[in-house]
Amino acid sequence: MAKETVICTYRVRAADEDRFREVLGGHWATLRGLGFVTEERATVFRSVDEPTYVEIFTWVDGGFARAHEHPDVLTLWERMDPLLEERDGQPKWDFPHYLPQDLAQDLPA
Repeated sequence: MAKETVICTYRVRAADEDRFREVLGGHWATLRGLGFVTEERATVFRSVDEPTYVEIFTWVDGGFARAHEHPDVLTLWERMDPLLEERDGQPKWDFPHYLPQDLAQDLPA
């Protein structure tokens, strides 16, 4: 089974950005410590214009389902939730998952 990469988008309340950064700073480490994500560290970006963060990481097989049942992870996500806001018709946060694609195999040799 292919490992899924998730691209998390967090729309942070401006007044809570410092607190959010603290919580997000421990997010990947918590997931990794519990064995739910690969060893490749999360990549985090911040929007130039507003406090919107994107975090990209890859789940190990079964990590996504196990994370949604683990109390340490649920507590971490509960701490994040009030620091976020809906913005411009978009939800507080969203988490689309992606599978890697090898487009080179489709090219002629």
